[in-house]
Amino acid sequence: MAARQMGGDYRGFVLLCILLGTRWEAWAGGIRYSVPEETDKGSFVGNIAKDLGLEPRELAERGVRILSGGRTQLFSLNPRSGSLITAGRIDREELCVQSARCLMNFSVLMEDKMSLYPIEVEILDINDNAPRFLMEEMNVKIMENSAPGLRFPLNEAVDPDVGTNSLQSYQLSPNRHFSLVMQTGDDGTKYPELVLERVLDREEEGLHHLLLTASDGGDPLRSGTVRIQVTVVDVNDHVPVFSLPQYQVTVPENIPVGTRLLTVNAIDMDEGSNGEVTYSFWKITKKCLHLFQLNSMTGELSTLETLDYEESRFYEMEVQAQDGPGSLTRAKVLITILDVNDNAPEVTVMSVSSLIPEDATSGTVIALFYVQDRDSEKNGEVTCTILENLPFKLERSIDHYYRLVTEKNLDREKLSVYNITVKATDGGNPPLSSETYISLQVADINDNPPAFHQMSYSVYVPENNPRGASIFSVTAHDPDSEENARISYSLAEDTFQGLPVSSYISINSDTGVLYALGSFDYEQFRDLQLWVTARDSGVPPLSSNVSLSLFVLDQNDNAPEILYPALPTDGSTGVELAPRSAEPGYLVTKVVAVDRDSGQNAWLSYRLLKASEPGLFAVGLHTGEVRTARALLDRDALKQSLVVAVQDHGQPPLSATVTLTVAVADSIPDVLADLGNLEPSADPDDSGLTLYLVVAVAAVSCVFLASVIVLLVHRMRRWHKSLLLHAAGDKLAGVPASHFVGVDGVRAFLQTYSHEVSLTADSRKSHVIFPQPNYADTLISHESCEKNDPLLTAIDFNESKDKNPTTQQAPPNTDWRFSQAQRPGTSGSQNGDETGTWPNNQFDTEMLQAMILASASEAADGTSTLGGGAGTMGLSARYGPQFTLQHVPDYRQNVYIPGSNATLTNAAGKRDGKAPAGGNGNKKKSGKKEKK
Repeated sequence: MAARQMGGDYRGFVLLCILLGTRWEAWAGGIRYSVPEETDKGSFVGNIAKDLGLEPRELAERGVRILSGGRTQLFSLNPRSGSLITAGRIDREELCVQSARCLMNFSVLMEDKMSLYPIEVEILDINDNAPRFLMEEMNVKIMENSAPGLRFPLNEAVDPDVGTNSLQSYQLSPNRHFSLVMQTGDDGTKYPELVLERVLDREEEGLHHLLLTASDGGDPLRSGTVRIQVTVVDVNDHVPVFSLPQYQVTVPENIPVGTRLLTVNAIDMDEGSNGEVTYSFWKITKKCLHLFQLNSMTGELSTLETLDYEESRFYEMEVQAQDGPGSLTRAKVLITILDVNDNAPEVTVMSVSSLIPEDATSGTVIALFYVQDRDSEKNGEVTCTILENLPFKLERSIDHYYRLVTEKNLDREKLSVYNITVKATDGGNPPLSSETYISLQVADINDNPPAFHQMSYSVYVPENNPRGASIFSVTAHDPDSEENARISYSLAEDTFQGLPVSSYISINSDTGVLYALGSFDYEQFRDLQLWVTARDSGVPPLSSNVSLSLFVLDQNDNAPEILYPALPTDGSTGVELAPRSAEPGYLVTKVVAVDRDSGQNAWLSYRLLKASEPGLFAVGLHTGEVRTARALLDRDALKQSLVVAVQDHGQPPLSATVTLTVAVADSIPDVLADLGNLEPSADPDDSGLTLYLVVAVAAVSCVFLASVIVLLVHRMRRWHKSLLLHAAGDKLAGVPASHFVGVDGVRAFLQTYSHEVSLTADSRKSHVIFPQPNYADTLISHESCEKNDPLLTAIDFNESKDKNPTTQQAPPNTDWRFSQAQRPGTSGSQNGDETGTWPNNQFDTEMLQAMILASASEAADGTSTLGGGAGTMGLSARYGPQFTLQHVPDYRQNVYIPGSNATLTNAAGKRDGKAPAGGNGNKKKSGKKEKK
């Protein structure tokens, strides 16, 4: 605050301030101190910590510092004591020249709150400058006829101090011609005048030497001296007269060096040397002597250096005109400097934050600026703007301070670094501007979950893949950074077929690569649904899921499986029967096979690999049906061996083979006769049959040798067969009506091919039955097995020999057989349902031999019978009493039927190409069997 005078003693106040060091008080939210000039560096100015309501240690913690506004730093803060101290030597005269009060203004910034506190320090004057004259010697010319009392102004001394420390008095050295008086000008300036006390006589003394002393009122007292040389000249009764008492000029600050500002002009009415006028500076500062020059002859005032409005806006000086004898006069010169816009605005960053979180609220302070322009008025009015369209704005604080704050929410994923350009423009014409650049980084927060490139993924893996093989890779992207973008992958917990998904698939948590933990089997499962989770490492972590469908692709890893005829398990070979009357195209049997694979890997084709009689039989390529390729001849052997190969269409193809044995005969006696005449075959496939025949012959010999034992066995056998026939009837009634195999939505009916050979015996006769193979939709029911619709019709062997049939064979009942359209198609296109079965009762060679031996025995004695209570023994190759059903797996989903599935439609009994009315192909219309 302004220093208060105490008792009017200004000097006492100054001394008190020096002793106390400082005084201060707060006003309007500001703080004011005072300090004497020329104090040592680090001198105490004021306790700023106390005035701010802080402890000394809090100055550093809160970032309290001095803002000088771009000027020289005069003061500093002592962080230990919390006081304001001087930063160096302070010269009041250098800062404020001769101003009555010297005030230094600056601000203190508290960074943690971005708060500013204005500070004002008054620099108190001390008597550190002595009065000083601008010249070492003054020359005064006085006419010898000058009257006493005439006054001659002298150059005053200059003392930059103020108050009592400034110039107070002048003193002239003692002499008898001159005295000294002190005058005070309108502006308060004190200057001396030399007073002539006695008339001068040039002839007595032409030069007078005086000493002028200027003293101030300080303590201690300081003074300065100048020599005065008084020259006595001749009489000159006219003095120069200026055209104007005061000269004024206004010039812009940017005028070139050497520009003429004005011309002073004085006229002397005298003649000769008394009228010759010269010009010189009379009252001028040292600074003006460096800026201006005065032509002593012409009076032109011009510049020596560039003028600067910011250094001084006004210059004042006095010039004198002196004639030859020494008469002189003075005039004042006033020079006003006009400001031009030659200074660009200056932007000083006081505080700045280089990092800001992206979730910072609107209005967060980023930086604090101080803006100044050394020009004045419009040229010094500064406007700050932010270049480009950025989410920031500038807010004006106190004085020339601006705050840079956020205007909108930031998003690091859109822009992570902001290069902010603050442009300061003044109001001059043309305007000047300056730019300040701030780089601001946006700190990341975890605000984005990982994102997969697709909504879902489909993976196709061939079956039988190696264990641990990489099958797929998923990748997620997180736009965050560092830990917030570090992604780990995992599988969602789920179960499949009673096991956790993690037992099938594993995933690398770092790379997202999926591995198969086992070898997949297309026949076990074909697809697997799982979820992959991507989770970042942020706090809290964010995650996202994606669906992944794994499809197992089929490979040809299963060979065809032959369902019919079933492979023997007891060492016997199955036998198929074909009458010698069969015409070309007669259906002998059918090979039924399936393949557990799918697609073309399950497409099956059949071919005849080997035959004992080439050209006699043919196999359907896609149906597997074994048919006669030509009519059977008498020379054709009874036993025909065929090897059929079944092959799929995979890469590489897989195959299976089956051996078929076909017995060719029109009747059982013919079979027996032919079997007796069979020669041992060199074919390895006939070795088993030959062995069985040898055993049969041995068995017959044993029977004839032990007749009593044979009779007993025969009676027990008849009783046992009777029971079997009844049981067979019950079993046939219980067989499901149909067995379907689903292939791509098409249901094919399982066909069976039935040949029945039965031996019946009454008291004296033997009969053989060769029903034609027929096909019906369903098996016969228990109620349909009645006498009026017999399944088996007896054939009298004796009558056959005499060509006199007594009993007509009834046409076979087709109700229980399979129709031709319902025959099994390509293998793999038929299979039963989950509870269905395939027929699996081959005609065993051993059974055939036993039948032949028994028949031969009965024919020999004429009284024996092979049948049981009913007089018959069923020897059906497929549907006898020993018929059983076996489970067949369901392959309906993985079979495609290539080619045509058309089959013969001999549902009415036209298997051999003839009408179904007759029983066998050789039967006469009377129903009796013809002899061959």
